[in-house]
Amino acid sequence: MRLFLPAVLMLATSCGLAEEGTQPVVTGAFGTKPVVAIPKGSPGRTPRITVLSTGSGRRTLPGDVVLSDVDIRRWSGNQPYLSTYDGHQPTSVVFDGRRVPETWRQALIGRSAGSRIMVVSSAGEALGPDAPLAPTGLSPADTLVLIFDILGGYPPDARLVGRTLPVVPADIVPGSPPRTLIAGSGEEVLAGSKVVVQYVAASWPGRKVVDSSYRRGGPSAFTLKEGDVPDGWLGALVGRQVGSRVAVSGRGDEPSLYVIDVLGTVHV
Repeated sequence: MRLFLPAVLMLATSCGLAEEGTQPVVTGAFGTKPVVAIPKGSPGRTPRITVLSTGSGRRTLPGDVVLSDVDIRRWSGNQPYLSTYDGHQPTSVVFDGRRVPETWRQALIGRSAGSRIMVVSSAGEALGPDAPLAPTGLSPADTLVLIFDILGGYPPDARLVGRTLPVVPADIVPGSPPRTLIAGSGEEVLAGSKVVVQYVAASWPGRKVVDSSYRRGGPSAFTLKEGDVPDGWLGALVGRQVGSRVAVSGRGDEPSLYVIDVLGTVHV
C-alpha cells in the first residue's frame, strides 16, 4: 500500500500558534535535543510547517545534500520515535530526485543553515512510503511532530574551493601522526562540535579505497565525541580550521587511512 501522498502544506512563518491550543511548544537551543510539549487539543488534519528560528547560513537548494539533526515523536502521549541527537549522528537527506517525503522537501529546502523547523503531519505524509511503520506500532494516520536543526546544505560533490579531490598520500601508514595537507582559514573545530566533511578511506596495506563520501552521495556530518567518529578522527580534527584537509591514520584491528576535508562546523 502506498503510504505517502504529497500534501499541500500550511506554512507558519512565526513562532506563534497556528491554531490556539494545537501547536506544540518547543524549547532548547539550536543544535541541542529539543524539549517538546504536546498540547491536549487535536492536531488537526492539515500538515503544517513552523519556522521556530532562522539561521544566518547559506540557504539550502534543490539538489543539495541537507545535513540535519531531527527529533521525531508521536503526538499521542508525546512518545519518542527517533532522534539523531541520541546517536550523535545527524542525518543526510539527498535531494537528488529520488523519493523524499514532500513534507521534508518543503521543510528543508530554501532554509538557512542554523534554522530550526517544526513539522506536524501524519506519519504517512511525514515519513514516506518506505518507513518501517508496522514494527513501531505506527499507522499512516498517526500524527507525528518532527523538529529539524539544519546544519547546512551542500552540493553532492562539495569540495574545498579550488582543490582537487582528496587522495591518500603514499607515505601515510598506520601509526603516522595526523598531517595537515591543506591549512584552512575558517572557524576552529572544537571537541563536541558537529563537523561536516567529505572524506575517503583506504584499507591497509592494499591502499584500496573502501569508503568515500563522494561515492555515497555527498558530505556527512558527525559529532566529535569519542566513539561517535572513526578511530583517530577526534584528535586529528579538533583544533583544525574549516577548509582544512587532514590525513589520518586509523588504529585498531583493521587500520584504515583517511583523508578528510573539513567543510563546516557547528558548535553546540
